[in-house]
Order: sequence, then C-alpha cells, then structure tokens
Amino acid sequence: MDKNSVCQLYKYDHEMYFLTKDTPENFAVDFRSHTEDSDYVSWLNFHDLSNKMAIETLCNNLEIDRLTYDDINSPQKRPKLEEYDNYIFFTVKSAVPAENNTFLMHQEQISFILGQNYLISFQTKSSDHFTEVRGRIEHKRGKIRMKGPDFLLFRMLEAIVDNYFEVLESITSMIESIEVQLRRSDEKGSLKLIEFEKRRLIELRKIALPLKDIAFQLEKVQSVFLDQDNHPYFADLKEQCLSVLEEIDANKQILDGMTNLYYAIQGQKMNEIMRSLTVMSSYFIPLTFVVGVYGMNFNNMPELRTKYGYFALLGVMALIAIVVRIYFIRRGWTKNSKKKRPE
Repeated sequence: MDKNSVCQLYKYDHEMYFLTKDTPENFAVDFRSHTEDSDYVSWLNFHDLSNKMAIETLCNNLEIDRLTYDDINSPQKRPKLEEYDNYIFFTVKSAVPAENNTFLMHQEQISFILGQNYLISFQTKSSDHFTEVRGRIEHKRGKIRMKGPDFLLFRMLEAIVDNYFEVLESITSMIESIEVQLRRSDEKGSLKLIEFEKRRLIELRKIALPLKDIAFQLEKVQSVFLDQDNHPYFADLKEQCLSVLEEIDANKQILDGMTNLYYAIQGQKMNEIMRSLTVMSSYFIPLTFVVGVYGMNFNNMPELRTKYGYFALLGVMALIAIVVRIYFIRRGWTKNSKKKRPE
C-alpha cells in the first residue's frame, strides 16, 4: 500500500486511545459511525488530496457543504473560517524552512473540519507537522486526552505556529551571517542575500497574518463546537501569532538597516577613491602649469638660456610638491582612512 494513500484515525478518551491506518475509501464510508460515539474524540488526518472521490464521499456522508469540499481542493484560496450548523471549517497555511536556502520556504495548505466529537484535517502532502500532537495523544501528555476536539485543534494550530518560529529562526541565523559578511568583506552578494531574506519575511507574514485572524475568531466565536473553557487557549494562540508578526517586522527593520549600511559602505569606498584621485591631481596640477608655461618656446624667455635653468626648475617643482604634501598632511587628507570594522 502506498504510504501517501494511507489515512490515520486517532480515537481516544482520557483512559485509552486507538490508532487505525487505512485507505481514504474505507474511512470515507466508515468514519460517520466513529463520529456518533460521543465517549471518544476522533481525529481523521488525510496526508494528501489526490483521492478526490473519497473526500467527496466523506463530505457527503457527514453532510458537509459542497462549498467546503471545493475549498478543501483549492489550495490557492485565501485562508478563511466559516461556520455551519453541524461543523466549523477553515484553512490555514503552514511553513517550514527550506533546505540550503534554495527556496523561500516550504508551504502547505491545511484544512480543518471541526464537528461535535471529531476533527478532520486535510494536508496537501505527507509531512510531519503534528508529530508532537501525536506524541501527546499516545503518551497522555498534558490535557489533550482530557478535553475535546477543540483542544486538539488548538494543539495542531500551535504546532503550525511553532513551524513559523522555526522559519524565523532560520531567517535570523541567516541575517547574522549576512551582517558578519557585510562588516568583513563588503561582498556584492550581500545585497542579493538581504533581498532574498526580505522576500522570505514578506511571504511568512502573508502566511501568519490569516492564522492570527482565525485564532481571533476562534477566541470570540460562540459555538457548540468550541468549549468556553478553551477560549483562553485560542487567545494565547493569537498572542503567539502576534509575536511572530512582531518578530517579522523587527527582522525586516534590521534588513532595511543592513541595506542602508551596504550602500553607506559603498558610498564611503567611492569617497575614498575620489579623495585619492583628488590628492593625486593636486600634486600634478601646479606642476603641469609650470611645465606648460615653460613649454611655450617664446624667443624672449630669458630662463630658456640660463645655464642651470633646467635644474632650477626641477627644484622649484620639487618644492611645490613638498609644499602640497605638507599641506595635505596638516589637513589630514593623506591618512589611511581604512579602519578595521568591528566584528
């Protein structure tokens, strides 16, 4: 059996849990009977959306609206929350760091259907977003086995937010590397890396902002599917999303500052080059003037017939160069302006 064709069903109460793995077709037919058992919480997880017929059958058996089915199979739609008489439906987007920073990040749409005694999650591909949640169920850690499917939903959304923080950590680490590179070598590739990390932050913000809105709605909504005692958990989830957004903004400001630093360094280097050229020109401009005057070859220039005129003129030119040099030294223009930057 193909791994991607397997669905997982966790069924649990405060004393025990059951784990069943089967095909989407079988769960589509049998899952309704699990939802009718009010003594247990049932969590059905789809690892991909390739079997659309099985998902449609499941939705029909659970009296899920056709619009919900269409939203599950439309990964490009903006995340949203909708309330129905027999369930709550919403979609969010997860994000995990990309390997080797070759992509912005790995994204995935995850849809949830929360009913009276059950929770169904639809992932667009097989991934390990909820390993911690499964561990809590299997090892009876925390309150998850003592509460209903709404608390399970909170733990799953919290796992998604934790993934956001992982992406932020990878971005922060990259920002620190870019800063060291800027201060040591001023490589041209630094600007490209800065812009890449800005794009990652913008993309993460687009993903995290809708989840913050959904957490706010889950905190405030009055529904039989959400226990009033669990509203503080969704309030905490909203605060976590706000922390993600604040850290995104802080990192973006750091990158903006690094961009300004990059251009300031480039401007300083250009100023140093222009100053060096100016100093060199200042040596040769008066000497060129003297050479130009005595290169006019008029007959009535008495210095042309002076026995030691050539050597005298060389001495005058050397004296001019020395005077210019002394002037620049006193003005501090000939000092080496390249100072070691702080690490």
